Amino acid sequence: MVPTDGGPVLLAIARRAIHEAVFGRPEPPAPPDAWLRQIAATFVSLHRSEELRGCIGSIDSTRPIAEDVRYNAIASARDDPRFPAVEPAELASVEIEVSLLSEREAVPGSTEREILDNLVPTRDGVLLTHRHHRATFLPQVWKVLPDPQDFLTELKEKAGLSPNFWHRNLKIERYQVKTWQGPATPAEQE
Repeated sequence: MVPTDGGPVLLAIARRAIHEAVFGRPEPPAPPDAWLRQIAATFVSLHRSEELRGCIGSIDSTRPIAEDVRYNAIASARDDPRFPAVEPAELASVEIEVSLLSEREAVPGSTEREILDNLVPTRDGVLLTHRHHRATFLPQVWKVLPDPQDFLTELKEKAGLSPNFWHRNLKIERYQVKTWQGPATPAEQE
């Protein structure tokens, strides 16, 4: 789907979008390469001094990849409810991470123990859904929550469920990501 040299292109799209969000000036659109028009789900995470500064993404593939990265980059910079909008003065110290999500698959198992045994820490992102409750953790969250039980418990709480909640209709899916990282300040050649 994404060519081997596609990561820097996605980072450049995110970088331009963040600059648009922070400075309020529209940036030139992404190049019209065919692969950028493929429908995909992405997340854009911002970090400052290795701490999360914003993270917004799409769990469902509904937009072309270039548009999804642009939308999520702008939202990460100014609309993540956990953080104030990124200010121009801090932009030089912000790092961007673009994550491209694979298709999801059901995690095998009918009990919580079976689900936990089938998760692969550091590889699997997890989407949990029960009725109107829905939450996801990217695979990167395993760095903070390396124990599968803690990972799933926190994900339940993020979805608004109790830590001990279990129901036969609880849907747990996994996915993997390709990630690219780079600075939020534009490179000279852009």
